Parts: sequence; structure tokens; C-alpha cells
Amino acid sequence: MTPAFEKLQKHLKQLPGLGYRSSERIALNLLVEKPARLPALVAALEEAARAVRRCSRCGNLAESELCDLCADERRDAAVVCVVEHVPDLVALERSGAYRGTYHVLHGKLSPIHGVGPDDLNFGALFARVAAGGVKEIILALSNDVEGEATCHYLMEQLTASGREVKVTRIGFGLPSGGGVLYADSVTLKSALDGRRTYL
Repeated sequence: MTPAFEKLQKHLKQLPGLGYRSSERIALNLLVEKPARLPALVAALEEAARAVRRCSRCGNLAESELCDLCADERRDAAVVCVVEHVPDLVALERSGAYRGTYHVLHGKLSPIHGVGPDDLNFGALFARVAAGGVKEIILALSNDVEGEATCHYLMEQLTASGREVKVTRIGFGLPSGGGVLYADSVTLKSALDGRRTYL
């Protein structure tokens, strides 16, 4: 294989879910089998890199200051569902069981991996609470050690702020150690319907 092909394969392999064989197959498909698709793919990647950013309010993907969900006045802005990543938000939206707003942390606390509070999107969440109007925060975080630590940190900060906000956590329907991203719609609906007060 050529150096350029190997460079392309190496970059593809760095994407989540792609190993050596998958990245090789995609590279061969784009360069040999379907080369006509390549310019459109490159153009789409460049356009997305220019246009897509984080929503200033919730951290979701947006092409303006606010994402479509934050800009939708039909959603209940008094209820905020906190998730780790954008794919978790997408999974919850797909379930059709939730009509409030979201907040994406872009990860969870993990001292072992060097992820502290300053590395996550906590500031915007606390600003939303401080501005008033938020009555409930639903914690839809992974049911693992890092998820628990993140929930605990959020509770400490919210309690210290003195704001009276109900905090619940989804709990039923998600297996221990599992996350929102891999659950089906029925399981996510059960998890949301069966949420409990965290503290």
C-alpha cells in the first residue's frame, strides 16, 4: 500500500468503532471502489468543521448560538436532563419520552484519566440554575463509578448554591455499568418514567 493510503487508514482507525480491518475497508471503498463519493465526503467534512459548534446554553451540536432544542419554545425549559455526551442526548430524543431541555457535560469526572470539573461543561449548567426557572434536573449519567462521582459533585455544587432545585436520577431500566447510548427506546422510557430523587 502507498504512504498516502496508510495515512488515510491510520486516521480512519482513530475513529470510534473502527479497527484495522474496518478502516482498511473504508479507505479501499473510497479510493478504489467508489472514488466519486470522495469529493462530496470531503466537502461535507469541511462544511461541518466550519459550521458546527457547541450550543452556548446546553453544549449540544448547533450551527448558531443555540441548538434547535434550546430554541424550541415548546420544550419545557424548567426541566433539564444532564447527559455525558451528544449521542446520549440523541438516544433520549429518539425514545420520544422526554420533552424538556438538555445539558451535555461532554464527559464525566475521572481523576484516573485526568478529567476534573474544569474539563467538563459544568459552568453553563450552574449559570442556567442561577438564572432561575430550572425546577428539576434529571441526571442521566452512566451507572458506574465515574457517573456516581459526577452526580455527587453536581449535588454538592447545587446544594452549595442554595437554589431549590429538585434533582432526580434515571435508574430503572439501565443495567449496572451501562450507559444511555446503548439502551433501546423502551428501556429509556422506563428509565425516565422510573426516575427517583437522588438526594
